[in-house]
Amino acid sequence: MDVIVKPTPELKGEIGALSSKNYTTRYLLVAALAEGTSTVYYPAHSEDSDAMRRCIADLGAVLEEDEEKIVITGFGRRPKDVKELNVGNAGAVLRFLMAIAALCPEVTFVNTYPDSLGKRPHDDLIDALGQLGVEVSHNEGRLPITISGGTPKGGKIRVSGSVSSQYLSALLFLTPLLAEDSEIEVLNDLKSKVVIGQTLEVLEQAGIVIHASDDYMHFRVPGGQSYQAKTYTVQGDYPGSAAILAAAAVTKSDVKVHRLAERSKQGERAIVDVLQMMDVPLTHQDGTVHIQGNGRLRSVEFDGDAATDAVLAMVAAAVFADGTSRFYNVENLRYKECDRITDFLTELKKAGANVEERQAEIIVHGRPSGLEGGVTINAHYDHRVIMALTVVGLRCRQPLVIKDAHHVAKSYPQFFDHIVSLGASVERVE
Repeated sequence: MDVIVKPTPELKGEIGALSSKNYTTRYLLVAALAEGTSTVYYPAHSEDSDAMRRCIADLGAVLEEDEEKIVITGFGRRPKDVKELNVGNAGAVLRFLMAIAALCPEVTFVNTYPDSLGKRPHDDLIDALGQLGVEVSHNEGRLPITISGGTPKGGKIRVSGSVSSQYLSALLFLTPLLAEDSEIEVLNDLKSKVVIGQTLEVLEQAGIVIHASDDYMHFRVPGGQSYQAKTYTVQGDYPGSAAILAAAAVTKSDVKVHRLAERSKQGERAIVDVLQMMDVPLTHQDGTVHIQGNGRLRSVEFDGDAATDAVLAMVAAAVFADGTSRFYNVENLRYKECDRITDFLTELKKAGANVEERQAEIIVHGRPSGLEGGVTINAHYDHRVIMALTVVGLRCRQPLVIKDAHHVAKSYPQFFDHIVSLGASVERVE
């Protein structure tokens, strides 16, 4: 499906934020790793969270779902002996389950998205699993990947954090179940530290004890632990809502987004602070962000590492700001569904934006008068790129055609329904 985004001067209305993808995938996993029955209220529905549902069911969890909750009877430390798992295009799900698959005799993760997840590297996690005595066969660090486990052993583990925090999260899910105590040392810099905070929060809620250093570079994990069956409630999703908030910021708007907790551990909560720094008129109270935009923004400088999944939405807003904006410490954007720096900026330039890239920076020379548009651009199979380009299309003088926009379903299947309900002029073309 392609979409045609037409100039939209005004947005108005209210929506409830989608449930958090990050928290949903983590709650589903800890419920599957528990002995007994857990309940997860308001789980996200997206291709990523559905991939986790599918894979934990393949591994032996029993799932019963209705409109507001999912009830999961877990397999504990004894997943079913399965030969293959298909995570689709979900990188976090792949990495978490590569660790859990170490409890199985032999599992192959298949490569169904060779142009996206199939290109992403997993060497650092493969190396760490090897230190647990797990044998891994792979294609130069990429899918397909076969895990030959069964009896992983705890101990001293060193893992690089320079590409992704997901490798560390994967080890934190696995090591409490091992017989031995473990010590995990993070090498190099640790990207997306705030997401490790989310993993530790969920593990604590599941009854797991982990001793973490303040800088998240050293962890002591007592062995022989068990996940407890619990009840969880998924909070609203800041990464998905970032594009909606950016759209309200760049137009004349009166938009409310509900279910966005002020004290959330999601790093992408920073979208609210960044928009305030850009002089966007907004309030945030009682879980509701209310934007009354006038389309006028000023430039900003921001360290994007803590809010990785909101950076593209911030860039989309900065395209129309007065002055030059800089988003730095964002190199890990290069290792997502696509290279979110080079690929995204290539498409922005086609639409008429004045943007530059460095290895770990995005620089935006704002054009407050708007962009020309009138071109067809490529979404690179990336949900975050699709949402950010949609925001940009609202302030183009000519319509913007976004190819393969159905990939937005990876994290936010209702995105176009929601933005159209607020008044955006978006036409879907099958």
